[in-house]
Amino acid sequence: MRCVIARFPFELTKNGVLESMKGVKPEPVTAESVIIGRRHYPAKQVGEVVTRQDRRDFSAGEVLRAMARLGFTCRTAPEVVPAPAETPLERASAMLGTSPTG
Repeated sequence: MRCVIARFPFELTKNGVLESMKGVKPEPVTAESVIIGRRHYPAKQVGEVVTRQDRRDFSAGEVLRAMARLGFTCRTAPEVVPAPAETPLERASAMLGTSPTG
């Protein structure tokens, strides 16, 4: 399959990716990932190994699109929902050990 990563065309196959990643130890996954075999690899690590480019030259999204088209399972980073801010009333009530509503 032909795909473009970091403005360079690549002919990638599922078997070629499997062969390239054989023996590569996965780095800790903190964001987007690709499941190859039974291992979870960071998308940027997969892109770097497969394309032999510096990972700063491409986005994780480019790698995820290419790997998904080849049939690999891809995971995006979990969305972080910020905790609601505590109001001054809630903070004072917590310090007094009471509920602000009663």
